[in-house]
Amino acid sequence: MKTLAIHGAEDIRWEDRAVPEPGAGEVRLRVSYVGICGSDLHYYFHGANGEYTIREPLTPGHELSGVVDLDPSGRLAPGTPVTVHPARYGADVAGLEDRPHLRPGGDYLGSAAADPHRQGGASEYLLVEDHMIRVLPASLPLERAALAEPLAVALHAVNLAGSVVDKRVLVIGAGPIGLLVVAAARHAGAAVIGASDVLSEPLERARSLGATELFTVGTDAIDDESFDVVFECSGVAPALTQAVRAARRAGTVVQVGMLRNADIPVNLAPLLAKELTIRGAFRFSTEIDDAVALLAASDELDPVISHVIPAADAVAAFDLARDSSASAKVLLAL
Repeated sequence: MKTLAIHGAEDIRWEDRAVPEPGAGEVRLRVSYVGICGSDLHYYFHGANGEYTIREPLTPGHELSGVVDLDPSGRLAPGTPVTVHPARYGADVAGLEDRPHLRPGGDYLGSAAADPHRQGGASEYLLVEDHMIRVLPASLPLERAALAEPLAVALHAVNLAGSVVDKRVLVIGAGPIGLLVVAAARHAGAAVIGASDVLSEPLERARSLGATELFTVGTDAIDDESFDVVFECSGVAPALTQAVRAARRAGTVVQVGMLRNADIPVNLAPLLAKELTIRGAFRFSTEIDDAVALLAASDELDPVISHVIPAADAVAAFDLARDSSASAKVLLAL
């Protein structure tokens, strides 16, 4: 079989590997599509994602769809369309019973956090544990199903904010996750959704998904205390400062974008006088099931997928995925 492997910064190879054989409790999938995520971009362009450095060839990819190739248990027939919950959780921790994704010691497809690395889905065949599989409804095409994982991230972030019904919501950063947060907030009943970005193209995509107030960073001012809930999806320090300023008194800021693992200059002074709530959002727990249902019910999120490129052309695909003026979500076709 063929698989993608990142060997270091800007060194990705389309390699031959043996087709893996499933063991007890495992299912072999024939992968169809894999989305390129921000973490995949960091691994490819920098050889590291935050503090996690590639120490052995890493197959990226945790946003995927495909079909069952072999289930030794006989439960799933060959050809069954599926997506995958990419997490394996660590041991039980008191106080985290309803947040298993926060328990230490787990791993995630396509991550260099563990040693050896947890290999990802950008491979023609992939072994996963049977509990990670989500069977897709007949109404959900495999291409759209590759959005299930990032949509679950967006749904989790919106859930963390509490009810957004009839509220004014701002999404800072209109990349793929920001776009899905816009859609998730609209689905959750937000009255007004604003979006900000440094580029006009992502903002137009946000408009198509329900954003009605658009702000170009560096050109358009966002009034202080003008939004009830702010989702920071860019992972840039000045954007967190902007989020704190834009949130109303007693409002909520949800940090979705991955901030650098470093001391960064952020002005949190307004936090005190406004008694803001700031929450971090990390992946998701059960929201992938909600994501599958939402994707099966409508094609409204199809515009988030801007390009589908053969995995053999991964260098071009990663270059395109990095350019948010030219692309939204880029899928690799296996």
